[in-house]
Amino acid sequence: MTVTSVDKDVDALTLTLVADFAAPVERVWQLWADPRLLERWWGPPSYPATFEEHDLTPGGGMKYHMTGPEGEKYGGWWRISSVTPPTALEFTDGFSDQEGKPNPEMPTTEVRMTLTGHGEGTRMELRSVFDTREQMERMAEMGMVEGMTQAMGQMDGLLAN
Repeated sequence: MTVTSVDKDVDALTLTLVADFAAPVERVWQLWADPRLLERWWGPPSYPATFEEHDLTPGGGMKYHMTGPEGEKYGGWWRISSVTPPTALEFTDGFSDQEGKPNPEMPTTEVRMTLTGHGEGTRMELRSVFDTREQMERMAEMGMVEGMTQAMGQMDGLLAN
């Protein structure tokens, strides 16, 4: 498993996952920058993602859906705030309705992803910031930690190819 630590700080309203990879920073960055590679790991293994839009520029965004085992679709979106290839990405992550529009009834998170050289490979830190404790608890109840851990666990196989 690539995830080396999970830190849930309820007081700071943050969830931080750290993962280490036996690959250079530039190679790990490609798993975010290439939509076809991103599809192969974003989301748990039984909920593969399909990215319909992938604009990795400040002000740009992503639009995607994950398809569950029974064919059900769950939509999501990112609004990109900052990109520093190949080491950092900041975005707002949210849910969308069946038409692909942001769902205002669901929580959003502010995400910062950083890549740094670590030993012979790369350390990735994925930090999610929530607006309220209730949002953080709701996302935890929905399986966010388990889902992100499973998703990041798929990255090693892609980096080995």
